[in-house]
Amino acid sequence: MIDTPVSLPEGQPALRLVPMPKDENMFGDIFGGWIMAHVDIAGGVEAMRRAHGRVATVAVNSFHFKQPVSSGDVVSFYAHTVAVGKTSLTVAVEVFAERHPQNPVMVKVTEATLTYVAIDETGNKRDVSPKSA
Repeated sequence: MIDTPVSLPEGQPALRLVPMPKDENMFGDIFGGWIMAHVDIAGGVEAMRRAHGRVATVAVNSFHFKQPVSSGDVVSFYAHTVAVGKTSLTVAVEVFAERHPQNPVMVKVTEATLTYVAIDETGNKRDVSPKSA
């Protein structure tokens, strides 16, 4: 597979990690579930900021694995809100891997959209603040 370099989105990533060998499947690639869990965390960080409080994941609307991730890649998760409803938010998450530290290349490895619902301290739905983050 040829690494086609890409540019990163503007701003800071919601999350940046380096997967380790313990996160690999039997073929040496990072488990998709590891990536999915971190996509949900990154999306949740964005949703929590925008909702000004607690949120819960209610749907994974789409998830596309574009390229495998390897141990030692620096993986960056960028998240932004794409829609806001009365109690819910839809967040897009783009995942990039920086590979080959001796000659770095940045590639897009995953993209997903998730929906979160704003909840109060008792776990009930609440309105999303009209204020933007």
